[in-house]
Amino acid sequence: MPDASYTPKGPASQPGKRAGQDSGGEQRRDPATISKLKAELAAQAALIARQEVSLAHSRKIFDRASAAARIGVWECSLPGEELHWTDVVYDLFDLPRGVALDRSEIVKCYPQESRMALDSLRGRAIAERSGFTLDAEITTFAGHSRWIRITASVECEADVPVRIFGMKQDITEEKILSDRMRYMAEFDAMTGLANRARFQARLAQADASRPLGALLLIDLDGFKAVNDTFGHVVGDECLKAAAERLADGCGEADLVARVGGDEFAVLLGPHLDRGAVSGVAREIIERMGKPVAVRGQSLRLGASVGIAFAGPGSPCDLFAQADTALYAAKAAGRNTFRIFKAQAGAKGRSAAA
Repeated sequence: MPDASYTPKGPASQPGKRAGQDSGGEQRRDPATISKLKAELAAQAALIARQEVSLAHSRKIFDRASAAARIGVWECSLPGEELHWTDVVYDLFDLPRGVALDRSEIVKCYPQESRMALDSLRGRAIAERSGFTLDAEITTFAGHSRWIRITASVECEADVPVRIFGMKQDITEEKILSDRMRYMAEFDAMTGLANRARFQARLAQADASRPLGALLLIDLDGFKAVNDTFGHVVGDECLKAAAERLADGCGEADLVARVGGDEFAVLLGPHLDRGAVSGVAREIIERMGKPVAVRGQSLRLGASVGIAFAGPGSPCDLFAQADTALYAAKAAGRNTFRIFKAQAGAKGRSAAA
């Protein structure tokens, strides 16, 4: 009987397969490789943890600095106009933190002048892909008046504006201090009228765009006697009363100023003719002649007025002419006015009523 062929039972062995390989053909990781990977993962986790701690610390410092400086960050999507604020900006507008924002309602916090300036600068920045800075007044949702400094930049994608963002800072105290310093530089502390520096500046600015019509110089008659008799405190009260009467009687004046101890100046515009200017001078003399009640005393002062009409000369000439007319009024017996008039064909000057 011939030999029969024999086929072994079970899976046939595959050529080239080594011991230590699984059925999928992947090499098993040895313990050293696994340990190394675990160490790398642990190092990465530690690095991420340190970065998170550093980021949290930086955010904490930023939040504290932002709150201390009253500076907040804002952004607005374009063209959707969706607003996002940090907490400080909510505080500036007296809104609860995190409430939904409607830009059409927010802009109502800006008075008309500030809103017009904001709209103009914002529109230009978006059109030019640039930015702007603006100091603007707002009235908060709680009714408080504040000044804020707005900075803005426009972000683009493929030259299309997609976002405008920046900072808002509370500058109310800075604005108050600036206004106070400006007031002290331009106004007389005792009377509240413009001081000599502001008067001289206005004279120097006179040109075709801001013309002057006439200058009136007023000197209080009898003030020195009051000051010498009753003292400087009473004298100061008289000056305040005189300044108030002068301001009330010169409502159409371009500027009313105290330019010396008991000397005042009134600048009038070119819309008043000679007769109207003379009428203002008469009104001043009449008002100044009324008794002044100070600390139980009824004191009577007076006023002499010198008038010069603006011409082609320099501001210094106008002042000198009014001063010449003032001395002519005093020489005429006080409590009156004189108008400067140059002598025709001569270098000399005279003052005639």
